[in-house]
Amino acid sequence: MADDKIEVRNINSPDHITRVDRVKYEDMKQALMQVLPHDAPGMKVSEAQEALKSLLNQDLFPGGAKSGWWLKCVQLDLEFRGEIKRAEKPPVRLYRV
Repeated sequence: MADDKIEVRNINSPDHITRVDRVKYEDMKQALMQVLPHDAPGMKVSEAQEALKSLLNQDLFPGGAKSGWWLKCVQLDLEFRGEIKRAEKPPVRLYRV
């Protein structure tokens, strides 16, 4: 039986590991990676959240419910893993590596 949880890390607290729902994590990651540009300065988090809502599985995120929390969870994990980066200057803008 496949594990229904996935370990996530946080770029701001690299030693902290949390286990979250694998299906929701993977759905959010797929949507986020589809909307983020490849080049800096990237996309504001609020713009990314709006752009990815229609890509999310509505059974998991009905009407975008809880998508903000999951976006932040996936964002911080992907930053830790080096799959996405933040622009150097505020506001927070994200782009794929």
